[in-house]
Amino acid sequence: MKYLGIPIFALALVIGILPQFTECAGLLKLANGLTAPMRCHWTAIAELATAIPLAALGGMFFFGKRKETRMSLSILGGILGVFVVLFPTTLIGVCKSNMMACRNLMLPALVISGGLVIAACIALFISSFRMAEPAA
Repeated sequence: MKYLGIPIFALALVIGILPQFTECAGLLKLANGLTAPMRCHWTAIAELATAIPLAALGGMFFFGKRKETRMSLSILGGILGVFVVLFPTTLIGVCKSNMMACRNLMLPALVISGGLVIAACIALFISSFRMAEPAA
């Protein structure tokens, strides 16, 4: 089951890179005349901040040998996967218009990627109970 660290690492790359290319390039004009980036810009930054520890976690899964290490890493990975889903759906969001690329590409890709991370971490957590301790 240590090879599930590779797909978690690959999903972390998708989570970190895809939002950077699907965010809207425009700025919102505020009522006071100032401009502000759209919501998808902030979601892309938050997903990048989530993807970096998730990629490190995928590498640690691949090299971790102790049962307790894998259990704690899978719990942390599951929490990060939940945040991957929550950023574009509830916490920050994406643009409201259905014509925007962030609504059509970023949102479903992040929800699916986050769900796959959660599923992989659940599988690693369950498999760590059956894992034998390495010989010292």
